[in-house]
Amino acid sequence: MTRKRTALLCAAALLLSSTPLLAGTAGSADAAGRRGSDCVASPAAAHGKARVIEDTVRKSRRELKLRAVVARVTENGRDLWTGAVGTSMTSVPARPDMRFRAGSVGISYMGTILLQLADEHRISLDDPISRWLPWVPHAREITLRMLGNTTSGFQDYVKNPDFQKALLAHPFKHWTPAELLGYANPETLLYKPGTNISYSHANFLLLGEALQRITHTRLDHLLEQRIYRPLGLHATSNSYTPDIPTPVLHAFTTARGTYEESTFWNPSWTTAPGAVITQDICDLARSGEGIGAGQTLTRQGYRTLLDPGTVGLGEKTPQCPLCFPQTRAAHFGMSVIVVNGWIIQNPSFLGYAAIMAYLPSRHLSIAVSATDTPDTSTAVTNLATNVAEDISQRLVPNNPLTLGPF
Repeated sequence: MTRKRTALLCAAALLLSSTPLLAGTAGSADAAGRRGSDCVASPAAAHGKARVIEDTVRKSRRELKLRAVVARVTENGRDLWTGAVGTSMTSVPARPDMRFRAGSVGISYMGTILLQLADEHRISLDDPISRWLPWVPHAREITLRMLGNTTSGFQDYVKNPDFQKALLAHPFKHWTPAELLGYANPETLLYKPGTNISYSHANFLLLGEALQRITHTRLDHLLEQRIYRPLGLHATSNSYTPDIPTPVLHAFTTARGTYEESTFWNPSWTTAPGAVITQDICDLARSGEGIGAGQTLTRQGYRTLLDPGTVGLGEKTPQCPLCFPQTRAAHFGMSVIVVNGWIIQNPSFLGYAAIMAYLPSRHLSIAVSATDTPDTSTAVTNLATNVAEDISQRLVPNNPLTLGPF
């Protein structure tokens, strides 16, 4: 490592290591655990859409060999079906109020907050991040917009084989943002910022820190003030430890070669500290509707959520084999995925899989969380998506949910 590279990464480490000091302890998760839950199963489905959804969930769970499937579907804010099939642990039935990890949903919250700040004229999306993160390599070339729509050119540390090896070898390790950014090799970009697009967790590590510095507010408090309260999320919280407020939907995985529990593996690598969230299925459905309908944004902010300048970008190159064309029909928005009018986020975490999907034209929200059995296919990263797609095919056969190239 050159002296220049060492100095830059040390400076970034100094910057990013301040996040836990801003963050404090896991108190917010404990507080969430003391709140009552309003997330209960729908009455027995006898007919109509409720019966269609329940039958589809049960069929999908059986065919995909899933341990538990928890789902909620709403239309115009009205419950169509909420329920759970399968078990959380042996002899413990899954329930709708059980909490699960929902990492990238927190990414959609951060992107929405960034748009709120632009709506309030507190920042411009095209401000260089050097205003708040001057120690980050290429900070003068990379803008807030590029972090939110993942066009910065930063490599994805999650795709780094060395990181993957370390993660599976030490699943309980607490990762610092500085360590994670190091695996992204931030000095070496995949392309000139803003000229291509590739998903990178590094963008959202940095976006979380930038939001704290712009607002002078801890990220978990910022999410509480600007997302949880306005959207009525009563069972969503961040934790700075692997803790999950009870009741817990337990997860299991074969990622290390044997079927083992992964519920309390450390999620600190998943996104920015303060946005490492857990929630129940009702909050996941509310999030899909609230974010997908732009409930906390102006019209301009909502338009930018749906297309922050990514349409028309995307080209595979030797340096970026995971770059692909962004079309009007299928593209990355501001921290969300947009496919055929559906607004989507689909978090997964070593045994946990989930999706929130919202179709504005129908005011339809589909939320699914799923866990694995020893026989669950490892060829698909997120089988909750398959369940949601199956539900959508029954409810909106003329425009079913699909993640297309994502």
